Parts: sequence; C-alpha cells; structure tokens
Amino acid sequence: MRIRATVAALSGTLALSALAVPAAHAGDGPAAPRLAASVAGGSEAAGGQRAAAAGDIKVTKVTVNDGKDVSIGTTAKKRFKLAFTATAPSGIDVTSGFLWLGRDVDSAALITPATPAEYNPTCVDVNATTSTCTLYVTADPSRLRNSGAGVRWNAWAAVTDNEGKQVELEDLKSDVRLQRASRLTVNASPEPVKKGKTITVSGALTRANWDTKKYAGYTKQSVKLQFKKKGTSAYTTVKTVKTDTKGNLRTTVKASVDGTFRYVFAGTSTTPAVTSAGDAVDVR
Repeated sequence: MRIRATVAALSGTLALSALAVPAAHAGDGPAAPRLAASVAGGSEAAGGQRAAAAGDIKVTKVTVNDGKDVSIGTTAKKRFKLAFTATAPSGIDVTSGFLWLGRDVDSAALITPATPAEYNPTCVDVNATTSTCTLYVTADPSRLRNSGAGVRWNAWAAVTDNEGKQVELEDLKSDVRLQRASRLTVNASPEPVKKGKTITVSGALTRANWDTKKYAGYTKQSVKLQFKKKGTSAYTTVKTVKTDTKGNLRTTVKASVDGTFRYVFAGTSTTPAVTSAGDAVDVR
C-alpha cells in the first residue's frame, strides 16, 4: 500500500488561489473564483463538472470528520479531516478539495485548508484503481452564519489520475453536519437540605450564535433532569423540563437521599447533545 504525502499535481497556485477566497456566507463577500483554471496542466473539466464523475474519473465517497458531526463555537477555529475516495482505470494520483455551501461554488461559504501546505493530501491506495486522499480543513466561526448549521455541506474536489488527467467535481455530497456548539449548566439548592423539603434545580441551555458570535439561550427545548444516588454510578431520569424564552431551566423535587443532579440535552440537527456537570446535594 503506497502513501503519498505531497503531490506535484496540486500546485501552489491552486492552494494559494483557494486560500485567497474569503470563506464568507453566500452574498456576504466577493464571489469565489473558478479553481479549475489554477490546476497545473490541462483540465478535462475546464468548465467544472457538477457531478460525482467526469469521464472515467469518479469520486465514490466523501467523508468529513470521520463521519461525526462537527461542533463549532463562537471564537475557536475547528480543524477536521476531509477525505475523498476516488477511482479511475489508471488509478488515482491525488484528490484534494474543500467544503462549500450556497447557491453554487462561485458564491458560496467555503471551508478550506488553512495553509497552502494543507492542500497536499495523504493518499492511500485501496487497490490498483482506487485511492482515498485525506487532508485537513479549518472552519472559522467568524465566517459562519446560523443558516449553515444542521444542513449538509457540499464538497468540491480536484482529481488527478495516474495518466495526468485532471477533473474538477462539484456538488459532491458530504456525510455530516456543522452544528452550533452547546453548553448546559445545573444548580441544585438549598444545600444542605432537610429530608422531605423542596429542592429547586435550575440551569441554562445555551448555544453558539454564529451571527452575533455570542452564546445565547436555546428556547423551548426539552431537557431531562437526572439523579444519581450517592454511592451508585447510574443516573435515572426524574422528569423532563422545557427551557423558557431565554434558555433557562427551573423545576422542583422533594429531597429524599444524598445524591447528584444533572441535566441532559439530547441535541437537534443544528445543536449537539450536551450533559451538564453534576451538582451534589446533602440531605439531612
């Protein structure tokens, strides 16, 4: 099995031209230039192929972040893997690319490698005709918008076979979603508390807002309140509580035994699941 870390077919010109494109939301900045024109040598898809195949060269699979959804906050950039499995009769020399979301790749939000060097993927031969090429792309929250959460981003790929044929493929379907990072808190009081008295369990569910670059309450969401008796390891669900218009949680229970409360949110298409830390109560 051969492993190729860098490939001359993806020239520095391609990498630099792609990096020069602002990864802005569709309509928020200048349109992305056509990248096919920057690929060294002739291109079999000079006008861009809006499909998973061009002639004998095909992309059979796009894998993002090893198939796991990507959670992104408001400030920290998120670097993750992008892998293409491609096939051609002569075999695949290299496949590189990026993610995009919008009407088309010319006016899209882009998630690209952060440096020119990262456009050079590592390619592993699956067999004589097929290879999987992996590179890293970086999502910058400052370039994201809420409309990009919970939906499937497309992939763009530049593919070169072992005969030097090069094609540009658009509209490749990815297998994960970008999600707005979530946070969940819990506070049980009073503590200590007398047996039979009321315990108030409050908390808040918030998530990243990519439009404002701040965390804000996630409203009208169902969250489970769970309890673990002291000396045991398993939590059980006590009740389900809904967040209010600001994302806050508040409910009451009767004090019975020492233990720990926590909140658990199952997640949605736009927001990942999250579990709060536990808050112990001393019942006397």
